[in-house]
Amino acid sequence: MPETKSIQLGENMTIRKIQQEDLDEVAELSYTCFGPDMSLTRANLASQIEIFPEGQVCLQYEGKIVGSACSLIVDFDDYGEEHSYTMISDDGYIRNHNPKGRNLYGIEVGVHPEFRKMKIGKYLYQARREICKNLGLKSIIIGGRIPNYYKYAAQLTPEEYVEEVKKENIYDSVLTFQLKNGFKLRKVMRGYLMGDKESLTNATLMEWHNPDYREE
Repeated sequence: MPETKSIQLGENMTIRKIQQEDLDEVAELSYTCFGPDMSLTRANLASQIEIFPEGQVCLQYEGKIVGSACSLIVDFDDYGEEHSYTMISDDGYIRNHNPKGRNLYGIEVGVHPEFRKMKIGKYLYQARREICKNLGLKSIIIGGRIPNYYKYAAQLTPEEYVEEVKKENIYDSVLTFQLKNGFKLRKVMRGYLMGDKESLTNATLMEWHNPDYREE
């Protein structure tokens, strides 16, 4: 993000870096969005803003934090495509953050359920792209949930499900959104996030390439 402390998106909406005084509220938001098995804790978030404050942003609407996005920098070649969420996020503490890495890895985007018709996810993705560009990184990589997959698991493999979503035959609240925001599918990962009952632990490895990136 730019070095300014916050960006005004409208009369009542601001996006900014997560601060120490926000930790309880952002942790509560994460719990509301993802429940006890997948949410980030206050301790996770405190570690993140200490290690990589530029990568942790929140969106505030009328004084309430209703969205957040957390990330770290990695050299993705160190991990490869067969990794888990716990491995690449250091179980949410990001002590493996590599300032010399080439890839911004997104570990969570959460939007409060009562505010999901306000383009908050879009604004958070825009902020993440700005972080990637401002730091001169090659790409953004994410392990994306496929939360509607459990409805189709009896008929489709995870790979078949993802192809149907790509063809727009099935709507998936996360994957459809990511595809519309310029992310490309690299592969389907199994056993990515063990607490994700809706995705049945599956995830999509997605990547957005920074058009301004230049190899040194």
